[in-house]
Amino acid sequence: MNAVIIGVILMLGLSLARVNVIVAMTVSALVAGLTSGLSLSDTLNAFNSGLSGGAEIALSYAMLGGFAVAISKSGLTRILANKLLAKVDKADSEYTHHLSMGIMTIILACSISSQNLVPVHIAFIPILIPPLLSIFTQLKIDRRAIACILTFGLATSYMVLPYGFGGIYLFSILHKNIVDNGLEIAQNAVPWAMVIPALGMVVGLIIAVFFTYRKPRMYELMEANQAKAVVVTNERKTVIIGLLAIIASLIAQNVSNSMILGGLVGVMVFSLFGLVKWEESSDVFTRGVAMMAMIGFIMISAQGFASVMKETGEVASLVQTCADIVGSNKPLAAALILLVGLLITMGIGSSFSTVPIIATLFVPLCLQIGFSPMATVALVGTAGALGDAGSPASDSTLGPTSGLNADGQHDHINDSVIPTFIHFNIPLVIFGWIAALVL
Repeated sequence: MNAVIIGVILMLGLSLARVNVIVAMTVSALVAGLTSGLSLSDTLNAFNSGLSGGAEIALSYAMLGGFAVAISKSGLTRILANKLLAKVDKADSEYTHHLSMGIMTIILACSISSQNLVPVHIAFIPILIPPLLSIFTQLKIDRRAIACILTFGLATSYMVLPYGFGGIYLFSILHKNIVDNGLEIAQNAVPWAMVIPALGMVVGLIIAVFFTYRKPRMYELMEANQAKAVVVTNERKTVIIGLLAIIASLIAQNVSNSMILGGLVGVMVFSLFGLVKWEESSDVFTRGVAMMAMIGFIMISAQGFASVMKETGEVASLVQTCADIVGSNKPLAAALILLVGLLITMGIGSSFSTVPIIATLFVPLCLQIGFSPMATVALVGTAGALGDAGSPASDSTLGPTSGLNADGQHDHINDSVIPTFIHFNIPLVIFGWIAALVL
């Protein structure tokens, strides 16, 4: 059997069996390399040579984790929660619906901003959501709707907006891996290729919020299990310095094109103005690294795995076999690519880690079948994003659960994984397939 198939199937099987993703990718890379006839030394060398490709991304995550911890220590999210609690206490029955929609809109804006405007990824969820659980309960908001809103913001924004994590996904990962596998396309064309698939996510969000989870849902009014609340002594100062830190971080990121520098500048602003004490700066970065370490190492491991797949020399034969099966049938080929992408991402839980793997397999296949460069980008980008919303191991589902289950009333599988899988993966397959055929 083809070594690439063995490696991918083994990686998927181990991941679904709850083996650590990093271990699964490392073991699968070794097995694939040895199966192809490579020596153990050559396999390890190929794996190690690919690791450097994910180092910058991993450090970006660690630095932004520190920025998220600094925001938490400043008390910005505590101020927001207190303002909303005051509005809930004064709300009458006619005002309740509008207040619920307003809160959902704020959460959606925060979720989108966490990927692009203030790129702290899922780090904002355990900071922002637990203080709001009592508000959700009093307003009888179905938390499954909140899970869908959070996942939408976490996934859709990096799929189509080329800033922050979107810049990483669209340019550093998607464009880079597509070009590395033989397809030439302008970098600025990549976001436009993802617009149609992103519309599928919008459709799923509308269905979830306004139809599926529109009715009130009862929860017990309980105290969320969360860390000791930050005491804010000067709200005006906190808000001004917080906004200054965010603006400074954005300027640094845009000028230098480095999220590492952006995160560092944000933390330094908080420290310079005393919201984060100098003696606490080491703890801030330590907690930030701990918060983001796993996904960073997954990204590094995925680059190593992809490097071994290329080194086996069996990618070309696999592509030829797939091309023989689908022939010139573009609709069938598009469906096959999307479904394989769904399975892989569901297994490893990270779209960022999936693209280096599937690009190695499917960019040559798309070129051989005759897909346009834009259609190829849409297929690979969508296949990578598939499963990120709806995988039990994805940060796009684990993040929402970490906040919504702070009081023990939100089940990860039933209330996060299944709702997001149904409302986002199904539309994404449909719209990604359409994009491949019309672009």
